[in-house]
Amino acid sequence: MLEAILHGMILAFGLILPLGVQNVFVFNQGASQPKFVRALPVIITAAICDTLLISIAVLGVSVVVLGSYWIKTVLYIIGSLFLLYMGFVVWRSKPQNVQEVGLAFSYKKQISFAMSVSLLNPHAILDTVGVIGTSSVKYIGFEKVAFAVACIFVSWAWFAGLGITGRMIGKIDKSGNYLVVLNKISAIVMWGTAVYISSSLLL
Repeated sequence: MLEAILHGMILAFGLILPLGVQNVFVFNQGASQPKFVRALPVIITAAICDTLLISIAVLGVSVVVLGSYWIKTVLYIIGSLFLLYMGFVVWRSKPQNVQEVGLAFSYKKQISFAMSVSLLNPHAILDTVGVIGTSSVKYIGFEKVAFAVACIFVSWAWFAGLGITGRMIGKIDKSGNYLVVLNKISAIVMWGTAVYISSSLLL
């Protein structure tokens, strides 16, 4: 049981650590919102989406779904187009000061965009299925449950930490200059991911 828990935590941390669209968006909202509580929708939504993906991966359902060439193709196209659009929106954001919080989305926008960058990102989905789903095969019964719960726990803790760190940076950056740079980096990451996904589809 302990082995399954440690394995799940280390694996999940390794997958979630790299700078990706989902991480950048959660951090961005943490920095942009005037209060931490206003960034909770994006944090909770991202964590719930990860919970869903991890659960599906461990159950093996996603392997069947992603086994279809057409489903993968549609997923890649939609994901790429969305990331291109999202990058454009973020790039054009020009915060002037801490009150004009740049890309501080409303609750509804936070939830919809968080769901999109989580569930319409084929790269993240394939990582979850290919790594977490495959790794869970070695466990059965309660050990498999413990493995999945450990992965999910890391996800929730990580997004909460990202939001808190972003809020701390946002409080330091009174002029909003840091948010301008952050938005540019966010847009570049999103465009880069879109290009990577598109090239994977073509290859």
